[in-house]
Amino acid sequence: MCFDTPKVMGVLNITPDSFYPGSRISLNDLEDRVDKMISEGADIIDVGACSTRPGSKSPDQQEELARLLPALDLIRKTRPDFPVSVDTFRAEVARVAVEDYQADIINDVSGGSFDAEMFPTAARLQVPYVLSHIQGQPENMQQAPHYRHLLAEICSKLAYDAARLRDLGLNDLIIDPGFGFGKSLENNYELLRRLEDLSILEAPIMVGLSRKSFIYNLLNCRPEQALNGTTVANTLALWFGAHILRVHDVREAVECVRMVQLSKNAGLC
Repeated sequence: MCFDTPKVMGVLNITPDSFYPGSRISLNDLEDRVDKMISEGADIIDVGACSTRPGSKSPDQQEELARLLPALDLIRKTRPDFPVSVDTFRAEVARVAVEDYQADIINDVSGGSFDAEMFPTAARLQVPYVLSHIQGQPENMQQAPHYRHLLAEICSKLAYDAARLRDLGLNDLIIDPGFGFGKSLENNYELLRRLEDLSILEAPIMVGLSRKSFIYNLLNCRPEQALNGTTVANTLALWFGAHILRVHDVREAVECVRMVQLSKNAGLC
């Protein structure tokens, strides 16, 4: 995938407990939601069946597969060639999604830390892998996140894990610094301001900022009211070097990409 122009990844949550109710979707509504995202300009659809919101407890693997596979089946029947990412931290779920449903990307919020088989499995599957940073587990990650040197620690961990994956033969990596995954409100804004520092890792950068608590808590609103704040955050992320925006609201993100790209390139032709 070429990143001369940043890409927009639309979120499809096949879960009953996503932090943003507007992102939850039933199988009956899935085809319409996919069509809407694609018509609004999504480049990738990210399908997840296991909530990793702060404080959540994960369903077991069988429940995750029972939610996920009918959704992937429907998408592949109606949009067989459209790029699909599977949002999972389980190696077996990733394997089934890629081998049986031709998922194009593995998006693992745990950075391989929740399942020891994820790195070998991803390397064997040879599809792009989103390597994320997280501190803690979803049920406790926001209780007391702490860093002595935020960017140095995040970059060091991501570089170490990227080297492990490359040693296994997987070179097609995407870096996600894990906004909201074991970061305080202040951590998230420092990370956003210094996003360009991640370029040292020599991989495309993906950010998932959409309607997260570091936006709505700062603005004293609910996730449902955090679209404007999300657009501001996405604009900053693009300006500081993000290559993929993972979002609930595709049209607004696509417009954001167009405006930032023109602003960056104006007068250069």
